[in-house]
Amino acid sequence: MRKQDFYFELPQELIAQDPLTDRSASRLLVLDKQTGTYEHHTFCDILQFLAEGDCLVLNNTKVIPARLIGERLLPPKEGQEEAEHGAQIEILLLKRRENDIWETLVKPGKKAKPGTKLTFGDGILKAEVLDIVEEGNRLVQFQYEGIFEELLDRLGQMPLPPYITHKLQDKNRYQTVYAKHEGSAAAPTAGLHFTKELLEQIAAKGVSIVSVTLHVGLGTFRPVKEDNILDHHMHTESYQILEEEAEKINAAKRNGKRVICVGTTSCRTIESAADENGFVQAKSGDTGIFIYPGYRFKVLDGLITNFHLPESTLLMLVSALAGREHVLAAYEEAVKEKYRFFSFGDAMLIL
Repeated sequence: MRKQDFYFELPQELIAQDPLTDRSASRLLVLDKQTGTYEHHTFCDILQFLAEGDCLVLNNTKVIPARLIGERLLPPKEGQEEAEHGAQIEILLLKRRENDIWETLVKPGKKAKPGTKLTFGDGILKAEVLDIVEEGNRLVQFQYEGIFEELLDRLGQMPLPPYITHKLQDKNRYQTVYAKHEGSAAAPTAGLHFTKELLEQIAAKGVSIVSVTLHVGLGTFRPVKEDNILDHHMHTESYQILEEEAEKINAAKRNGKRVICVGTTSCRTIESAADENGFVQAKSGDTGIFIYPGYRFKVLDGLITNFHLPESTLLMLVSALAGREHVLAAYEEAVKEKYRFFSFGDAMLIL
């Protein structure tokens, strides 16, 4: 299976730069995965496609302000005691390790060799590059006084994807309304369309709402460089499913009801924790699951998702569920109808 099999033409102007004022006012393309037929709706119409007993799975991860802008510290010159400040450097926090060590993406990487000292916010946060790991990521250890999360909230910026060039006016718009557990370097963007009122209406209809946690790293969004997609390496992301949440999903399966995931991250979480009989186990760990056409879904019946980049692993996952031809035809329709694409864009419901 080739990377170019998942290519489509996307005009630059369809990449959404700003979130809508009303989250649930996004457009919704509803795709029948069996027939490939589609309908145009507004996201708040999603209520009519959910039935009593269905299970809606949300990823309750919370995006941290993971982008830090600082400076390199140069060794002090002869006769000086203090180090000099060098060129600007940018760090993106990807995954927390122990002892204040994080796996990070550093720009420019050439200036971040092991042993390099960094400073942020006039020295209230300092760091040292310890090692280089896969894909050129750096292990960085931070030094500070106080609480790291408070310093991060003060100094960090929201890690918006590179295709969003506008400055985000309200950083809460890059969080879902149900975000709870901090740890993501990117938002589970399919959930951005939900309001608290809409979720209350869904629950009142008898839909079981389940929360799982997967901390989104950049691996999900890394471009596929290999022509043969089977040669692509997925980075791992940490996840957790609690016992009571797993039981809600399994109850829906036992009762012949549908399990509908909000976003590819929720999908990857439950599929990683499922046994061969389609039941989800309560567990935590790391997953590097790569879902592409030919994959047999164990738990998932439906998916709410945004419109993804050409040739991306996310588009491959969606194609695994609804068929590549059906998905690309729906994307062609979305382009023709000028749907908004990517993180702040419109949504698709696949049933």
